[in-house]
Amino acid sequence: MRKFDEQKELNSMNGALKLRPLINNFIDQISERGYSNVCWLGIGGTYASSMQAVVHMKEKSAIETFVQNAAEYLVTGNKRITKDTLIIISSVTGSTQELVDSLKKIKNEVGATILAFLDIANTPLEEIVDHVIVYPMNEQLKFFMVADRLMYLANEFPDYDDFYKEMDQHFAKNIVAVAKKADQFGQEVAEKHHNDAMHYFVGAGNQWGATYSHAMCYWEEQHWLRSKSIEAAEFFHGTLEVIDRDTAVTVYVGEDTQRPLSERVAKFLPQICGNYTIIDTKDYELPGISEKYRGNVSPFVFRAINNRIDAYVEHLNRHPMTIRRYYRRLDY
Repeated sequence: MRKFDEQKELNSMNGALKLRPLINNFIDQISERGYSNVCWLGIGGTYASSMQAVVHMKEKSAIETFVQNAAEYLVTGNKRITKDTLIIISSVTGSTQELVDSLKKIKNEVGATILAFLDIANTPLEEIVDHVIVYPMNEQLKFFMVADRLMYLANEFPDYDDFYKEMDQHFAKNIVAVAKKADQFGQEVAEKHHNDAMHYFVGAGNQWGATYSHAMCYWEEQHWLRSKSIEAAEFFHGTLEVIDRDTAVTVYVGEDTQRPLSERVAKFLPQICGNYTIIDTKDYELPGISEKYRGNVSPFVFRAINNRIDAYVEHLNRHPMTIRRYYRRLDY
């Protein structure tokens, strides 16, 4: 398997799950103090993860929660962000300019409470926010743990303890097993699509944010391959008219409540397209994870599969995913 270290992956995911007491301690304090709403603020990939967190919560919770693009906040603001708002952010470098500037604006002009997940310590963001948890990667998992604790404290997630008992025992090894099973599939998909002139990625529900991110942050930014992300619910209102026999399309079919939206696209495509790929989380076993929780875990299954595809696209194109032409290399 290319670019895969099983023990490193296990340690990474299990280490992230062990952050839960730190997360809970802060969220419990905020809940006891009281808050008006929850804002997930981000840009690029972190904006995508924020969208996933909002979808994860909106069907289960009456808590007012929303996603805010950091760059848009700088020019438009948002009256829903007040001193009583809880803001959740994540950053790999802790120096993303839009995040730094928007959070400075929020602290200086509004005074909201900010929880930051940072991959590394001692960054510009650390000086602005109220509480920092430093641990690399696993952004969506961190966000979901925050969301789940907020819903638990609001009496909206009675299965919280049962769910995390299963997660602690089975999650990491299951996702590693998914990656192993998907490796051959990932190589085949990469060989099929590594030189696409254009590729459409279709997703829904708690996978939509990651679909958006995979098209933009991975295929465009890291592979330099042209792509577009489409919400499954919107596919039949425009996109279907530009799909033909040879158009490259990938559809993510997860197991959350919006599964029927992606299934509809997957069932339609064979009528008009001969170059599609369907990725369905139901094809992967998750021993120890109850059926009712599989929808919550679906985004992590997709991520393991996407990582296998990306590793082989990188190899076939002889283009390291770490190389950028313009990002953080030019002033803009």
